[in-house]
Amino acid sequence: MRIAWDVSPLSHARTGIGNYVRGSLAGLLEAAAGEHELVAFAPTRLRGRRLIREALAGLPLELRTVVLPWSHAFRMGWSRLGRPPAERLLGRFDVLHFSDWLVPPQRSGVRSTMVHDLVPLLHPEWVTGRTRSMHRYKYARTAECDLVFVNSAYTGRDVEEHLRVPAERIRVAHPGLDEGFTAEGERASLGRPYVLSLATLEPRKNLGTLLEAWRPLAGELALAVAGAAGWGDQPDLDVPGILRLGFVGREEVPRLMRGASVFAYPSRFEGFGMPIVEAMACGVPVVASAHPSMDEACGDAAVRVDPDDPESIGAGIRAAVERREELIAAGLAHARQFTWPRCGEIHLRAFEEAL
Repeated sequence: MRIAWDVSPLSHARTGIGNYVRGSLAGLLEAAAGEHELVAFAPTRLRGRRLIREALAGLPLELRTVVLPWSHAFRMGWSRLGRPPAERLLGRFDVLHFSDWLVPPQRSGVRSTMVHDLVPLLHPEWVTGRTRSMHRYKYARTAECDLVFVNSAYTGRDVEEHLRVPAERIRVAHPGLDEGFTAEGERASLGRPYVLSLATLEPRKNLGTLLEAWRPLAGELALAVAGAAGWGDQPDLDVPGILRLGFVGREEVPRLMRGASVFAYPSRFEGFGMPIVEAMACGVPVVASAHPSMDEACGDAAVRVDPDDPESIGAGIRAAVERREELIAAGLAHARQFTWPRCGEIHLRAFEEAL
């Protein structure tokens, strides 16, 4: 079987979607055990090609990139124009699997895609106009696919209800843990105990409410804020006790998590919420939003809080500190079930069944 896999999101600094693209592809390669051919592809800029090569270094696959100065415009134009078929770029394939970033035309073979969440459709106020436009077309075409992978059963139900995809075409493939996310290893020291927040600074991630929740705790815990600048109104982080870390490389995240007293994730909505599981795997108590989109990530191993209530979040942080050992043990046990080989096996078996 020859599988073509869109890696366009790896052309940018890796956050949740890029981590899933890389991890699921690595898991698929492990599950395939050399019996199938994988070709990764992306239309991208020159810098994007370098980032893709770095992300995929060491994986046994063929990489085909098309370097273009206006790669986003090309992806959108190619998706809407519907030609040329992907076979012109990639040759013959049995499966074409594409990301949120484009909807490539194809002549034949299994048509497969990944939906991480329906935030642009269900909560357009939480995304940029560019993101809404990009996803609107993808969502309209999703029901044409033979297979639709989702990262949680919650997202799967959304896809079935709102995108009208039959349940039998939907496959839940939870994300997995990268190798560095373990309780053993170096711990960051930021000068005092701290609550860690890790998220792009945008409205959905709800950092402003977390700041309000933290203020009464400032005498006991610092607030370390890690994450790239996003969009929308940005909370004032120039406050004593707040440690602004900016974008943090993937290799540094486990160290920060291990050093934290509590990991706080009060997001208003997620497709899954993988940082929750990563923090658990690093041996840190987790306080997470009670929104049901994060139920699968949390299991019974997190303190759940109302994301719109600072008092609830603050009480959750205190509870996590008090229940530290209990939550660490529960989190470590819960996190063990999330692996990239398992994710890759789900993809491979679905492809084999669809052929």
